[in-house]
Amino acid sequence: MDTLEHWKMIVAALLGALTGFWGWFGWLVIGWVFCMVVDYITGSLAAAKQGEWSSAQAREGIWHKTGMIVVVIVAAGADLLISLVLANIPAVQLPFDYGGLISPIVLVWYVVTELGSITENAVAMGATVPGWLTKLLQVSKDAIDSAGDQITGGKEDE
Repeated sequence: MDTLEHWKMIVAALLGALTGFWGWFGWLVIGWVFCMVVDYITGSLAAAKQGEWSSAQAREGIWHKTGMIVVVIVAAGADLLISLVLANIPAVQLPFDYGGLISPIVLVWYVVTELGSITENAVAMGATVPGWLTKLLQVSKDAIDSAGDQITGGKEDE
């Protein structure tokens, strides 16, 4: 066995172990964190290219990302609360096991939002972005919003 195959086996085993440990939801969180980091870096680069980078704007970006983390924690708390109610109040039952619904929707919404922001940063750095990509990200975000609206029975309060 050559070195490349050996490394492929190690990576596959590691990824399999991590997936077994934290499942698809863990990979979703990792993807979101990765997108936040890339957005922060590309936003800083775009601002620097335009001569507009400032530590105050950088701090605002960090505050924004911190707020997103708080929202995800709130969503996870809501999922946990719903799970506890369903597990401990016999009168409240669903025809399926509730493994969480709010956190994944919030995370996917944030990932799509971050991808849109990364795309905007790329344009600010001089990249040409296909129009269909921007439209696809907006359609995806709208679909996620629509799913959330269906769960809550209507539009959210602004």
